[in-house]
Amino acid sequence: MCRIFAGQATADYENETRSVRLAGHSTSIRLERAYWAILDEIAATQNVSVAKFLAKLHSEVLEIHGECRNFASLLRCSCLKYVAQVQHDADATRDLQAAAAKAFGQSREQVDA
Repeated sequence: MCRIFAGQATADYENETRSVRLAGHSTSIRLERAYWAILDEIAATQNVSVAKFLAKLHSEVLEIHGECRNFASLLRCSCLKYVAQVQHDADATRDLQAAAAKAFGQSREQVDA
């Protein structure tokens, strides 16, 4: 089992630092490349740049909590929530397809076609 994790590409967990402007201040955020890839995907789903997404998220966190003590950790946890939601949505889609196939007496492959 550990080989699944140990064998991953080292590039995925190398750190990458990006400069962004949050609340009018320039700052740098260092995350593993895998997290930046997920943040790129999240921003694309919102039709904004990663910089705009991060600024909006930071602003909303300040609005809700009054402070953001560890933004990099918040970003990592946000990525995990996003991936879990994507997986949940995919599972729900498969469940609906299976239910439709059963209702119409078809295999799931026939429903997918």
